[in-house]
Amino acid sequence: MNFLAIETSCDETATAIFTDQLQILANVVASQTELHSRFRGVVPEIAARAHLQRLLPLIDEALHRAQLTLADLHGIAVHNTPGLVGSLLIGVSAAKMLALALDVPLVAVNHVASHLYACRMAAQRDIFPCLGLVVSGGHTALFHCESALSMKRIGNTRDDAAGEAFDKVAAMLNLGFPGGPAVEREAARGDPKAFAFPRSMLADDRLEFSFSGLKTAVRYAIHGQDLSQPAEPPTGQRRADLAASFQQAVVEILVGKTRQALRRTGLRRLAVGGGVSANQALRTALAVMTAKEGVELFIPPMSLCTDNAAMAALAVEKFRVGDLAPDDLDAEPNWKDTSARHGNGTPV
Repeated sequence: MNFLAIETSCDETATAIFTDQLQILANVVASQTELHSRFRGVVPEIAARAHLQRLLPLIDEALHRAQLTLADLHGIAVHNTPGLVGSLLIGVSAAKMLALALDVPLVAVNHVASHLYACRMAAQRDIFPCLGLVVSGGHTALFHCESALSMKRIGNTRDDAAGEAFDKVAAMLNLGFPGGPAVEREAARGDPKAFAFPRSMLADDRLEFSFSGLKTAVRYAIHGQDLSQPAEPPTGQRRADLAASFQQAVVEILVGKTRQALRRTGLRRLAVGGGVSANQALRTALAVMTAKEGVELFIPPMSLCTDNAAMAALAVEKFRVGDLAPDDLDAEPNWKDTSARHGNGTPV
C-alpha cells in the first residue's frame, strides 16, 4: 500500500510517499527560511500563504519522485495538530479533498508523536517501549512511550521551548534565522565555559524544563545590568563565546533532565526527535550519557529531524488498528493534554 503524507504545521511545506512496510519512496521539503528570515521568526500569515502556493506542486513532485500517480495511492496522512492554525488548515483541507476524490482512507497524525516515530523509521525495527524526548522550536517534552500509539507526556517546558530559545538568542547575537543552525555554527569557534549561564531546573526533581532564565542571562551578558539601555550586538570572539556558552547550557539541561527521566522510569531505550536534535553537540552529549547509563539511543538522520512528511508514517500504525480520521477532521492548533485523544482515539 502507498500513502501520501502532508506536513504544513509551521513553516516547512512537505510531502512524502511511503508504503505500509515503512519504505520511504519520496520525501520532499520546501523551506520558507527566506520568507521569514528578515522578521527573525515565523510570521503565521506568510507561512500559510506559502503553503497554499507550494503544496500542490510538492504533491506532484513527490509522486514524480516515487514514480507513481494519484491512482496508485491507497491512503492519505496529514499532520493536523499541533501547529499554526492557518498553516494546518491548508494541509488538512488538501488531505480531505484528496481522500474524498480518490476514495481512500484519511489518517490524522499528531506532529509531535511523528517526531518520535521518525526514530522508528530510521531504526527499521521496533523501538518501543522507550523514553521519548522531543526538542523543537515549539516543544520540549518527555514522553513515556509504551508503543507507537501510546505516548504519555511526563515532562514539559514551563516557558520557552529549546528551539525557541535558540531563535531568540540568535536574534540577540544578530546571527540570523533559523537560530538553531546559526548558533551552532557560531558556537563552533567559541569557548563553552566563557560565561557561567544558569542551568535552570537541573537540580529540581520535577521533570520540567525552563529556558527563559537562560535567555535572560544572555541578554544581561550583552546589555549589562540595565536592559533599558540599547546595546550593539556583540561581535568576534565574544559573540562566539556567548553562543558556545548558551548552547552548552541548553545541552546540559536537556541531557540532565533526560537522564533523570530514564532513571525514574527505568526505561532502557531513548528516542529523540525534533529540529533541535540535529544539533551535533546535543547528539554527542546524549550518546555519551546513554552509553554510561546502558541505554540504547535512537536519533534519526538529519533529513528526519526537522519538519518533514515522511515521519507521518505513524499513520501506518493507526491504519492497521482502524484509527481513521472522521469526515469532519479539523486543524487542532493547541497541544492537548496527554490524556486527550487525537484523530479517532489515539492517546498522545
